[in-house]
Amino acid sequence: MTLLELSQQYRSSAQALLDRVHTLEARRRQETDELDRRLLERRIHCLSVMWRESRDLAVLCERYYDRGYHHNGRYTV
Repeated sequence: MTLLELSQQYRSSAQALLDRVHTLEARRRQETDELDRRLLERRIHCLSVMWRESRDLAVLCERYYDRGYHHNGRYTV
């Protein structure tokens, strides 16, 4: 598997995560029970972190060999 193929998988996963975040945000706005609302907010937060990391990794894999690309410090060894 090439880095470009891997980046496409990360992008696909990121889009699925973002779709789920939007679904849960709509559900949270309609929720009347405070406990359920807080549980949804926590789940949304976790998924948002996963979405951001997937998106960042997609960019890193796409541009890994580009000259002048400054790698995200979070993902360097």
